Amino acid sequence: MSTASVIEEKLRERFAPSYLLVENESGNHSVPRGSETHFRVVLVSGAFAGRSRVERHRLVYDTLGEELKRGVHALALVTKTAEEWAKDNDAGTSPPCLGGSKAEGGAS
Repeated sequence: MSTASVIEEKLRERFAPSYLLVENESGNHSVPRGSETHFRVVLVSGAFAGRSRVERHRLVYDTLGEELKRGVHALALVTKTAEEWAKDNDAGTSPPCLGGSKAEGGAS
């Protein structure tokens, strides 16, 4: 099973989301083709009600602890309640990669 599929399965199990997007952004980074190291997750769940952004992210990190230990290098998170999502469903985009060989001006 792909890392993206494992992430999706674990998040569905833990958060019963009304909306979930798991996007492999590894191709935008300086990693070998086919890598699964950089992900963007948009997660809408009632489990986030009354919780701060930091608390929400900690819940996700705790849920994906094994994946973070096994090679997921970056996790861009958008975590909202259904009410927040209804008011603003703009999940934005991840910033461009500036690491590795894609860094502008090279390493300092």
